[in-house]
Amino acid sequence: MYQHKQYAVFIFFVLAWIGGFVALAWNLLGADGPLIIFSGILALVGFLFHGLTVKVDDKKISWAFGPGVAGQSILLSEVTEAKAVQNSYRHGIGIRITHDGWVYTVSGFSAIELTLKDGTMYRVGTNDQKGLLAALKENKVSVALPSSSKSEPKAVKRNNMI
Repeated sequence: MYQHKQYAVFIFFVLAWIGGFVALAWNLLGADGPLIIFSGILALVGFLFHGLTVKVDDKKISWAFGPGVAGQSILLSEVTEAKAVQNSYRHGIGIRITHDGWVYTVSGFSAIELTLKDGTMYRVGTNDQKGLLAALKENKVSVALPSSSKSEPKAVKRNNMI
């Protein structure tokens, strides 16, 4: 069985930054009701989304945020292909739907793209692509290897108009 947790470094940074402003307001204004509620919400968000855990066993792959919220579980028999991919800034963090399918990520750009038999695609963020792909391959999931052949750079046609 494979299990790996990636911590949400960016989310920690943002929450610490907002927490600094909350601490300043707490110091200047005192602990009033709305400020205490907002502090509680920040703590709850930090707890619920502090990382993304990916698990692979002999029947399924599953992932979930923090203590096990907002996750997904897929039977390995439904996966037709898995491959290592790199997300871009437009994929963001958290849960998103993009033209690349569903994206679940907490930090960084590395991910594994899973294609299901019905055509649905998932991108699961991980900082252990090789380990996750090896676990999937060990459980007889088709793993696409990155192409090693580099194509020649294409000539760029420039417009000479001023």
